[in-house]
Amino acid sequence: MTISDTAAIQPSADIDDGVAVGPGTRIWHLAQVRTGAVLGADCNIGRGAYIGPGVVLGDACKVQNYALVYEPAVIGDGVFIGPAVVFTNDEFPRAANPDGSLKGGDDWHAVGVTVGDGASIGARAVCIAPVTIGAWALVAAGAVVTRDVPAHALVAGVPARRIGWVGRTGRPLVADGDRWVCPDSGERYAADGDALTLLS
Repeated sequence: MTISDTAAIQPSADIDDGVAVGPGTRIWHLAQVRTGAVLGADCNIGRGAYIGPGVVLGDACKVQNYALVYEPAVIGDGVFIGPAVVFTNDEFPRAANPDGSLKGGDDWHAVGVTVGDGASIGARAVCIAPVTIGAWALVAAGAVVTRDVPAHALVAGVPARRIGWVGRTGRPLVADGDRWVCPDSGERYAADGDALTLLS
């Protein structure tokens, strides 16, 4: 276990051996972090959150209360994972094989959720692996993500569909002719189908 001297871990948290915790990271009551997980610097892991074996979390991430991040998820820097979010890891979930025997680790292949830098996943959203959520994207609360989300996309619903674009501040972009503008930063973007490019 490699835990920075400046990390803060509540006594009721359950941290396996072989976990790496970066400087300034805080792990709150009843959180569980499994073997091989790597948590970057300045992260905040909320009460009752679960971080699976081998999950990689970048710097300055927030995993809010009771979020479930199952392996082999890979999370970029500055990602927000809201309360009770679920990242799945099994395309064809079954508790038992057809012969009635319990499934074990050799009976399935784990697939993960990948999240780009700066993205936000709203409360109680479910991301069905394998899926990639692009940088700076925003998944609305309660959405069910079943396919890849482009960078800067705002997605909502069941299943989640793109309903707009967001800038790096998280604010919805405003159409300005054939461009999109962030009302906070003034950044301008060009859209080409399901791709958005920062112009300035």
